[in-house]
Amino acid sequence: MDTGAQGLLPGFTEKTVLVTGASRGIGRATARAFAQAGAQVILNFRVDRAGAQETLAAIQAEGGRAHLWQADVGDVTRLERELPELEARVGPIQVLVNNAAAFNTDPFLEVSLAELDRLWATNLRGLFRLSQLVARGMVARGGGCIVHVSSILAQHAIPARSAYIATKGAVESLTRAMAVELAPHGVRVNTVAPGLVRTQALLSALGDPQLEASLEQGIPLGRFARPQELAQAILFLASPAASYITGALLAVDGGLSALEAGV
Repeated sequence: MDTGAQGLLPGFTEKTVLVTGASRGIGRATARAFAQAGAQVILNFRVDRAGAQETLAAIQAEGGRAHLWQADVGDVTRLERELPELEARVGPIQVLVNNAAAFNTDPFLEVSLAELDRLWATNLRGLFRLSQLVARGMVARGGGCIVHVSSILAQHAIPARSAYIATKGAVESLTRAMAVELAPHGVRVNTVAPGLVRTQALLSALGDPQLEASLEQGIPLGRFARPQELAQAILFLASPAASYITGALLAVDGGLSALEAGV
């Protein structure tokens, strides 16, 4: 069941929010939550048009406003060309949620430089450039908010995720640097770090109900997160309720990162 945002965190009416990777999972839940809170939402997607259309239809069915924007976040030339046109058409972006991400599950010794470059292009280089482009408008208008989506893996590594972990660790460091530089201009920058989230991508990757149950037993709260719970954390960080929070990393992981290794 979705958790509606309307009335819980005011401050998004008449605001435009860009959510990257909005065709499914955390991105879809986040886009819907912002729309429920009154925002106009730009739904970015790379190739999954059907998924993005489903997100759009869900928002419209709830009386919300949204627009589709197909663009590969890793293609910075396209971002530079299309973002000004996008803002001219739908309005200036007051909130940016950098959710889109590329993954790799090769062991460290087998990760090719081409794969590392692919992840870097989306998870850091594209995120960096899109944030830069959007933040320039925010600075000119005297305020705004950027929320990056990292991962618990940036702090707590597991095997066969080295390339992905490296990019997410960089995002968390970038969060602090951006927050310090942009604070004098009224722009706040924070990061949420999800743990295990009940998305179709995760469940398909596990492919085994017994493995799923075993993983849930290792989480202090005893279950995977719902995408809507990540969306509410992102909504909070972007809202006036978090007006004195910048440069922060918010773990949304059911207590998983609080566990001592080996417990």
